[in-house]
Amino acid sequence: MARKKSGGDDCPICPPRWIVQFGDMMSLLLVFFILLLSMSTIDSKKVNEAIGSLVGAMSVLEGGTQSEISRERMQLATPIVPQTETDEIVNRVAVMVSEFNEIIRRQGGDEAIQIQEAIDGFMIQLPASLLFRTGRAEIVNADALLLLKRIAILTDAMPKDLEIIARGHTDNFEIDGDSPFRDAWSLSSARAVAVVKELINDGVKPERLGAAGYASYQPIATNATEQGRARNRRVEIHFLGQSQSNKPEAPKSVLDLPRQ
Repeated sequence: MARKKSGGDDCPICPPRWIVQFGDMMSLLLVFFILLLSMSTIDSKKVNEAIGSLVGAMSVLEGGTQSEISRERMQLATPIVPQTETDEIVNRVAVMVSEFNEIIRRQGGDEAIQIQEAIDGFMIQLPASLLFRTGRAEIVNADALLLLKRIAILTDAMPKDLEIIARGHTDNFEIDGDSPFRDAWSLSSARAVAVVKELINDGVKPERLGAAGYASYQPIATNATEQGRARNRRVEIHFLGQSQSNKPEAPKSVLDLPRQ
């Protein structure tokens, strides 16, 4: 029996032709990547930094290569501001406002209490019709008195440096002749003071409180309609995060200099 030639297609001890071609292709690719690597430049500093960062993060070797971060690569971390209790207080106030608005709706009222958040605190907006009679500044509504008492209770849980300011506002109509107040300035200021005094009676410290009247000069709606005028007749209770005592002292002028 004749023996088959070595390297033939039917040779049992010879490798297949495709694997020889595959090996040649891999050798050519290896030579190609070696040429690319020889023509490229490697930043050894970056490599060392990367290796040092990996070693430090994974704690593979103690005392290994340390990464050196240059000023150009230094990044300032965003400071983490601790969450205060103010958010919880605002949520509690919002729940209280929602409860009183439900009471107002059950009684057939259209105007509602509102709460608004701001950068320096938050504000509770009370419609004047909930607190006062027309042209008056005495709080006679039992629901309003209960609301102010609830607000006073919540202030005990608020930060001690929180400043509470009541601001009275009116519409642009003239004061009724039966009113004891001569103009809108007097009426708006008296209503703000009445809210402050009620908060003091409910236990809020007077040094945390303030009152101001703005008459009709800060409207939030049009005075051309009754609905708009009703919105403008209001008292706002502002809760400010920085008290007046913590504010920087105003620079002195020539009028503050001692007399010679």
